[in-house]
Amino acid sequence: MTTFEFLLQGLVSAMEPMNLFYALIGVTLGTAVGVLPGIGPATTVALLLPVTYQLDATGSLIMFAGIYYGGMYGGSTTSILLNTPGESASIVTALEGNKMARAGRGGPALATAAIGSFVAGLIATLALAFIAPYIVKLALVFGPREYFALMVLAFVTVSSAFGNSTLRGLTSLFIGLALSLVGIDQLTGQNRLSFGVPDLLDGIEVTTMAVAMFAIGETLYIAAQGASAPDRIEAIKGSVWMTSQDWARSWKAWLRGTVIGFPIGAMPAGGAEIGTFLSYATEKRLSKHPEEFGHGAIEGVAGPEAANNASAAGTLVPLLTLGLPTSATAAIMLAGFQQYGLQPGPLLFVTNPQLVWGLIASLLIANLMLLVLNLPLVGLWVKLLTIPKPWLYAGILVFATLGTIGANPSVFELGMLLVFGLVAYIMRVFDYPIAPVIVGLILGPLAEQQLRRALAISQGDVTVLVTSPIAAVLLGVAALALILPLVLRARGRGDALSQMAASED
Repeated sequence: MTTFEFLLQGLVSAMEPMNLFYALIGVTLGTAVGVLPGIGPATTVALLLPVTYQLDATGSLIMFAGIYYGGMYGGSTTSILLNTPGESASIVTALEGNKMARAGRGGPALATAAIGSFVAGLIATLALAFIAPYIVKLALVFGPREYFALMVLAFVTVSSAFGNSTLRGLTSLFIGLALSLVGIDQLTGQNRLSFGVPDLLDGIEVTTMAVAMFAIGETLYIAAQGASAPDRIEAIKGSVWMTSQDWARSWKAWLRGTVIGFPIGAMPAGGAEIGTFLSYATEKRLSKHPEEFGHGAIEGVAGPEAANNASAAGTLVPLLTLGLPTSATAAIMLAGFQQYGLQPGPLLFVTNPQLVWGLIASLLIANLMLLVLNLPLVGLWVKLLTIPKPWLYAGILVFATLGTIGANPSVFELGMLLVFGLVAYIMRVFDYPIAPVIVGLILGPLAEQQLRRALAISQGDVTVLVTSPIAAVLLGVAALALILPLVLRARGRGDALSQMAASED
């Protein structure tokens, strides 16, 4: 079957009444939680992960995709009206969007963000649909050593991309890998690191870990920052709709942001923030009104917001085709797949094409729902910003706890939620990234399994790991991804020291 036929099949599945209902709930919940200040898409998806637990796999993942896209969009509302980016990718939106809101143009800023997100999401989802089958064909020739090399690449890129220190990133990764060893060995059936606790024989529940590390730990960290100056919410004055001049200045920025954001999101260690900053720099360079940048240029909202959402769709390319998470949100989405015993990758396209293509098609529907839902209801989302911070943090902790109990009714799981939530808080205090822990926990058993298979086939010959051209290239890219950030950071420190020395002279 062709990609068009698969996509049409997926649309038929995604447009079933219950799946449409799940998508609507997903985008509504995602937007509602994503709008709240200090809560990014990763925390949003982790917090709502237990909500989908009782649904069937297709409905659950469709709701999950809606939560993801809704959380991405909700961050733009907070950035524009409150000047509080929920994540690093929304920083650029806040630069120009909040200036527009202060100048009484918050409506057009929200409109260009919403329409830009829709355009970028639509184009990027179609690109995902047409690119994915080619990557799947390539990945189907992978053997154990190629898969192990791919896992190593995932470990290194996630560890290097998150946080300001590669060492801290690798430390977080090894914490996750150590936790992944807990339970029964898949090949020998022996107990490992269970310490005589029966509840640990099945290993550590990924859903509990994701909610603890992102929702509980992040909330405790934000709440512990103490009272700050009250946030000023910019009122939306005048019309929400864009003028003809706004349209003329925005549409090219939407397309350029999409072209920049999608490939960067699809690359290992890409990251949405890189695409948004590149888009902002491009728009500033190409704008006929460069003097407006820093004072509320609409292109500075349109381009980066399109790049942000295109990057979100780009992240799904390696996740769905290779099982490779390239962002914190993608790591939690991987946990969502695994709670149904599904492993994203080339075999999923072969064994369960209806689910995969239904999920891809649902992204198109979720994009349209977000556009229809968000502009008319912008007043409702603004009211959510007035929730007192103590109520907000307490509500998140209660919701995360109830969600975990609903998914895993066990006192032991509740204790694990508390323990790992405190661990995540301590890690955040000392600037250790959280995402590598989740990636290590999820991909650790898979990497171990593929390594042991490769060594069994070669009768213990370690050189088999580099004799395959594909495996050798993947390991080489992993080594480059590990070394390059160290070199760039060392060079940056050297330049800073030389500038300090020059200023002292």
